[in-house]
Amino acid sequence: VADKNVSLLLSGTGDVIEPDNQIISIGSGTGYALAAARAYQKSGEKNPKKIVKESLKIVADICIYTNSNITVLEIK
Repeated sequence: VADKNVSLLLSGTGDVIEPDNQIISIGSGTGYALAAARAYQKSGEKNPKKIVKESLKIVADICIYTNSNITVLEIK
C-alpha cells in the first residue's frame, strides 16, 4: 500500500511494515534496490520517479537476476 503520505508493506505472515525513508523494495534484487534508492535519495534528488528509475538501473548493473526492463507506476 502506498500513497503520497505513507508506504506500507504487508509481509507473508500478515505483519504490516512501515519502511525507513518511505522506500519499499521487493523481489530478487531487493537489497541492491534498497541500497541504490537510499544512496540516490541522499544525493538530493527530489523526484521520486527519477529516484526509482535510477536506482533500478544501478541494481540491473549489479544483480544478475534483475533486468533493465523498468516500469514505474506513479501515484498521483
